[in-house]
Amino acid sequence: MVRKLSNTNNLRVAVDIGGTFTDVVVLDEVTGSILYDKVETNPSNPAAGVFEAFEKTEVDLGSLNYFVHGTTLGINSLLTRSGSKVAIVTTKGFRDVYSLGRTDREPMYDLKYRKPETLVPRQLCFEVEERLDFRGNVLIPFNETHAREVAEQVREMGVEAIAVCFLHSYANSDHEKAMAKVLQEVFPAVSVTLSHQLSREYREYERTSTTVCDAYVKPITRKYLGKLGASLDGEGFKGQFLLTRSGGGAMTVEEAREQPVQLILSGPAGGVMGAAEFGSLIGHNNLITIDMGGTSLDASLVIEGSPKLVSRHTFQGLPISIPTISVHTIGAGGGSIAWIDDGDHLQVGPQSAGATPGPACYNRGGVDPTFTDAALVLGYIDPSNYLGGSIGLDPELAKRALGEVADPLGVSVQEAAAGIVRITIAKITGAVRVISIEQGLDPRDFSLLVYGGAGALVGATVACELEIPTMVVPIAPATFSALGMLTIDVVHDYSQTYIAALDRLDHEILDGIYESLMDQGRKALTRDGVNEAAWKFLPTAEMRYQGQEHTVSIPMPSHLLQDYDTENIRKEFGDVHLKQYGHKMDDPVEIVTLRLRSVGVLPRPEMPRLDVKEGYTAGERDTNRMVYRSAEEGIVEYKIYKRINLASDSLVTGPAIIEETSSTTMLHIGDQAVVGSYGELLISPCLR
Repeated sequence: MVRKLSNTNNLRVAVDIGGTFTDVVVLDEVTGSILYDKVETNPSNPAAGVFEAFEKTEVDLGSLNYFVHGTTLGINSLLTRSGSKVAIVTTKGFRDVYSLGRTDREPMYDLKYRKPETLVPRQLCFEVEERLDFRGNVLIPFNETHAREVAEQVREMGVEAIAVCFLHSYANSDHEKAMAKVLQEVFPAVSVTLSHQLSREYREYERTSTTVCDAYVKPITRKYLGKLGASLDGEGFKGQFLLTRSGGGAMTVEEAREQPVQLILSGPAGGVMGAAEFGSLIGHNNLITIDMGGTSLDASLVIEGSPKLVSRHTFQGLPISIPTISVHTIGAGGGSIAWIDDGDHLQVGPQSAGATPGPACYNRGGVDPTFTDAALVLGYIDPSNYLGGSIGLDPELAKRALGEVADPLGVSVQEAAAGIVRITIAKITGAVRVISIEQGLDPRDFSLLVYGGAGALVGATVACELEIPTMVVPIAPATFSALGMLTIDVVHDYSQTYIAALDRLDHEILDGIYESLMDQGRKALTRDGVNEAAWKFLPTAEMRYQGQEHTVSIPMPSHLLQDYDTENIRKEFGDVHLKQYGHKMDDPVEIVTLRLRSVGVLPRPEMPRLDVKEGYTAGERDTNRMVYRSAEEGIVEYKIYKRINLASDSLVTGPAIIEETSSTTMLHIGDQAVVGSYGELLISPCLR
């Protein structure tokens, strides 16, 4: 749905930098027109893709009210271990907390398991004489003389960033602030992250890891944002520059410079937030989302209109204790490389051809067979209409690359291609099982919303495998994450560990903590320039039965706590625990952590409805294409439809292929698609 933009100063732009492509969406707030486009990502200079996107869409930066940006800079730094040289400063006697970590592990029975390398070697972990108890009382005063000696040692090591994490600083931050002052005096050029500024929660290892991750990506993020901001200013940009945060919502550039760990899942978060907004619009409030791009696939959940949030997230074995949209990522993208393992079995991913050199069919030097090469050879993709014809695909190069796995297996190139697609679908189905069935949720109670360039290629088969009744394909799914970034609000998350039995709760203390968190939120939203009328505060609490290790999150009253609230809170906790774990008990309940989400509500863009126009008449289509299905089914004729020609309420039955500029939707035998009023495809997969 591409329309001409008006000549006004009322434009919003979102740019999402992925591993293979950089997506841009431009919204005209006057006409409601939306412009979608893509450019190839430049891994060595991602900011170049931002301005190439502006140039391609002919956007005047002086006309922008909002520029919302999702970046993979932080996550790529962690993936490639290319961040800054970091030192840890901690309490005397606790130098090895970070190195030891936890003794449990996710792959419990993997005999080949190797603990992930830490970001900070032991020789860069330093101790300072000081000590607090868990309530924040001083047991050993902060030794400034010792702190200066440590600061001198750190400076001599030539580090770029320092993570300060003192024992129990979540309860009393004075010693960390004193250490920061010493470091500023002794080593003013270094970047410093204080743990209490990121997390006011117990669990020393997780809090230390969060602080280290922030310090690790901070110098490179600051450099990138500084360069990008200067370039925007030079082009006349005067609007609001926001970045998407891992927990959903947006953050200002100033906050992103201070807490870049909040950007780790910046890109995926935009898509899930957009899915929640779009799902509510079309009446699908419970969604399983899959975002299949060029490099990876992200699976997530939207429950009752809200993305599923977790208070802790583990990325490549590194725990990060910040509110994060729950996203399960696997190496299954369009560029995922097929290979043969030592047992002569076909495998796909997690390695990816990325943007450079890309799949073999791109004719840019790539020689490895990828999912895209397989889809091309099978007939899923039109080689002359890939990204609207901006990239011409070479089927012969794809066949040659696929021969590298087909020949050793003794199968035809087409059979190898079909195997690659089947394996990829099996991996995607497994990822959806992880976030649904393994969490006690039935996929049949959800709709499947697919986006990313390749999501609609495989979505119907995934829905069929899991018996999901409806699949939703939004307009321009390849740029949907960027579109989602235009629907988010400014968000700040705060927390404070407060362990107290529910039946002996001191209302005055609890209300005082929430008031303190709200005060922080008010100050932050004021700094962000959000009008007070748009403020919203959402209190929650993490609770557990006494003696348990893990918690569940429940909403808390927005008013000052009253006696009658206690029983309501207990009932809510029991209901949530029953839903999440399958049982509830009469055991004593305790609060562990108080949380507050401060929201600055931004104006919502109005999604344009599908134009009322003449579409295809019954039985009409553009053309046909022969698609190889399998050795058993052979070659099947698929009807081809141009999505731009589908009117509202149009019905398409499979086998069919619906093509648009940057994505292709596959409907197999028995599948049916109806076009919704916002242009979405509502697909009923054949449960074969």
